[in-house]
Amino acid sequence: MLKAGDRAPGFSNPDADMDIIESPQFRGKNLVLFFYVRDDTPGCTAEAIEFSELENDFSRLGVTVLGVSRDDCIKHGEFRDKHGIGVRLLADKEHATSEAYGVLQDKEVDGVMRRSAVRATFIIDKQGVIRHALYGVSSRGHAAEVLQLLALMNKGELN
Repeated sequence: MLKAGDRAPGFSNPDADMDIIESPQFRGKNLVLFFYVRDDTPGCTAEAIEFSELENDFSRLGVTVLGVSRDDCIKHGEFRDKHGIGVRLLADKEHATSEAYGVLQDKEVDGVMRRSAVRATFIIDKQGVIRHALYGVSSRGHAAEVLQLLALMNKGELN
């Protein structure tokens, strides 16, 4: 698992509109990358909506927010349109980004070991360094917690 101070792994993923979004686009910018399990599940929907509702607050702090799951672009587009989600959603069908960020873990489901995603969020600074690596987060209220961490970072209160 990644931790604060690690260099953020690079990524290249299509968004819901099939535009390729790559990590170098965010050099010199602060980034929040939140990984969620699946489109249209109650917890993941709540989390994506909360990040979207706070998108202007994140923007005021100079932060871009991206959501990542293993769903495809079409499913992301349907999910975005159905719930009015404003943050960009990246498709990770090949699981490369999820693997790089350590969000895939082995879990036993019905007696069978499966590779499953855990909900996780990474705050990445302008130099591409992870400032916060948050694994196993709760979906509800999490976006506000991340915003609070960023506000404290901007005030210089956090390393």
